[in-house]
Amino acid sequence: MAENIEKASVKIKGMTCASCAARIQKAVEKMPGVKEANVNFATEKLNVTYDTKQAAVDGFIKKVRDVGYDVVMEKAELGLKKITCAACAARIEKALSKAPGVYKATVNFATETAAVEYNSSETSVENLIKVVSDAGYEAFEKTDVSVDREKEEREREIKNLGRLVIISAVLSTPLILSMILNMMGKPGGILYNPWFQVIVSAPVQFIIGLRYYKGAYYALKGGGANMDVLVAMGTSSAFFYSLYNVFTVPAEMIHHYLYFEASAVIITLISFGKYLEAVAKGRTSEAIKKLMGLAPKTARVIRNGEERDILIDEVEVGDIVVVRPGEKIPVDGRITEGYSSVDESMLTGESIPVEKKVGDEVVGATINKTGTFKFEANKVGKDTVLSQIIKMVEEAQGSKAPIQKLADQISGVFVPAVIIIAAITFAAWYFIFGNFTAGLINAVSVLVIACPCALGLATPTSVMVGTGKGAENGVLIKGGEHLERAHKINAIVLDKTGTITKGEPEVTDIISQGDLIPEEILTYAAIAEKNSEHPLGEAIVNKARKREMDLFDPEEFEAIPGHGIYAKIQGRDVYLGNRRLMKSKNLQLEGIEEVLEKLEDEGKTAMIMAMDDNIQGVLAVADTVKEHSKKAIGELKRMGIEVWMMTGDNQRTAKAIANQVGIEHVLAEVLPEHKAEEVNKLKDQGKITAMVGDGINDAPALAAADVGIAIGTGTDVAMEAADITLMSGDLRGIVTAIKLSRATMRNIKQNLFWAFIYNALGIPFAALGYLSPAIAGGAMAFSSVSVVTNALRLRKFKPETAKH
Repeated sequence: MAENIEKASVKIKGMTCASCAARIQKAVEKMPGVKEANVNFATEKLNVTYDTKQAAVDGFIKKVRDVGYDVVMEKAELGLKKITCAACAARIEKALSKAPGVYKATVNFATETAAVEYNSSETSVENLIKVVSDAGYEAFEKTDVSVDREKEEREREIKNLGRLVIISAVLSTPLILSMILNMMGKPGGILYNPWFQVIVSAPVQFIIGLRYYKGAYYALKGGGANMDVLVAMGTSSAFFYSLYNVFTVPAEMIHHYLYFEASAVIITLISFGKYLEAVAKGRTSEAIKKLMGLAPKTARVIRNGEERDILIDEVEVGDIVVVRPGEKIPVDGRITEGYSSVDESMLTGESIPVEKKVGDEVVGATINKTGTFKFEANKVGKDTVLSQIIKMVEEAQGSKAPIQKLADQISGVFVPAVIIIAAITFAAWYFIFGNFTAGLINAVSVLVIACPCALGLATPTSVMVGTGKGAENGVLIKGGEHLERAHKINAIVLDKTGTITKGEPEVTDIISQGDLIPEEILTYAAIAEKNSEHPLGEAIVNKARKREMDLFDPEEFEAIPGHGIYAKIQGRDVYLGNRRLMKSKNLQLEGIEEVLEKLEDEGKTAMIMAMDDNIQGVLAVADTVKEHSKKAIGELKRMGIEVWMMTGDNQRTAKAIANQVGIEHVLAEVLPEHKAEEVNKLKDQGKITAMVGDGINDAPALAAADVGIAIGTGTDVAMEAADITLMSGDLRGIVTAIKLSRATMRNIKQNLFWAFIYNALGIPFAALGYLSPAIAGGAMAFSSVSVVTNALRLRKFKPETAKH
């Protein structure tokens, strides 16, 4: 068997040393069909020579990931033109997915975009555009298109379609009148004149209808078929059959054998449907437009000692920016001078302004309320929080929900199937009933009533509106699949610190149990915790600083995860932590157990301090519950969701906090590395589980859950492990996310039901002769419009934070 040898190159990330490279190389070399594999650690590239009959690039990528590394994939977003229905979208997606170097391609008919992940060493954006062109369509790379340009393009398309519809309607009116008069048996004068009907209908057929002929030509040229093929075939059949009758039927009978009104009305109604669809599709992307419109156009910076107004694109990292009361903050940065309160509602959905002082972070597009301040820009352009939100929402809107798979499969074979049904309809009427005219007219009705568009629009329009609505309310959903999965959640695990509670604990008690007085206990504890990043440690350090204690660095420091810390201070060994830590050091707790239990019953976290093998005291730290936690948890329970709290605290403290917010299920004393295990245990019980955390030590658990929900502060949007990010810390955002998911899924199911039932009933009715071509065309036009209009109802969705 002849070999077909090719070379491929893949960019790898995650390698830390030469042995990583050797490991990947060894794994790939063992794969069937691989002739030679070489991993260059310096360039971070895998070069493979392989037999295409035995191996493929997809396999190498999978192997690299199996070994524990990842592949760098480029992402491109293509804008598409000449895409008229779901069959076009399915065709382009198939062509792109098969292209060399393409790892994943998703085409969204509603947004007219293609999102492609590809290997840049194998292909390029230019090649991807060529693939689309070869399939009979047009594509261009979408860069940062300004909201104004996008709006202009959409408005131009709507205006052009509107103009065509008006001309088409004016020309079709006399044809409809002639049909009505003919049915009533009334004289029609010039309206019955066959040449008058030819003159009036020809511009509709060949000028207004040119877009459908063009679309059909490009689809057939690319080896496929779409809605344009159905419209062109159906209307041409009616038009040319009528034209044939003009020459062959006697003049006194001719007006009974003309169907020019059918072809003209079909084109008019379908064009009107396309017009309404374009208007509605423009509305589905309103959320993105709103987000893009939030960015200010200019910024006031200090350069060479003087203030200057410059365009936002010209702001550089390190620039000092001046913001006055009432102005929008142009980019992200840190305040260097002044103080103010800032309205961050566009980010978090919270209407109460946030106080800002020197050292605090500010986010671009939020509104300065009271004071004037200066800040140093640290994120500009694509790196700002707003840009990341827009990118995340765009990616989510371009993604597909799994429920769309069936609709996509049907769209792919829909048009050929309809053509076959139309042919059978014609054959049955002609050969069985001997009626050529009825056969042709009913076949035309079948061709024009069938609508793959409704199927293609059913899911993406709802996903677009749903994810957009989420973004408006501080709920960022990464994609359609996560939006779909969230509606099934029946168990939710809430991390305690920073999720249910504010994550800002304070020292409430210092109890001496040895030779040291409380002041000394606090001093040693604060020095030990000085380099700790744990919230409890920060609480101790803050308490000491408030008392203006002198805190020097310890000689040694070690964090002991899930237990506490160790520090050497002035030659003495200091241990600060929980019971587990003390037991591991063989220290007896009998004398202080009563003190610990009393503090824990009050919902406080008790930390024991030992020095040189003797217990010296207990420090208690309490974290306050967030204002809306109890209400949000109550609402989740009313929605039929089982709520669990997970914490590293012991059972007693955990129970006390859980009781405050109404949680019955508690997972206590869970070490950070075991959080994911606890989530998996719930999943093993058959529960669709969501994990909610702050995304730092919760990342493995967020990734393990069916849906990971990260509580963001609004400044770290790209929480990789999470599927959904709540921009504010308000737990009511979880309720909003799940209710939005349920509303969106309900909407999608309504759309799909309508699209399926419409085609399932419409096609047989048309085939049996119960629908005239004109009515069939009208029904087809309004099926797509009804689906998009139904999706737009989601815009009325009210977030939980807006309800009182």
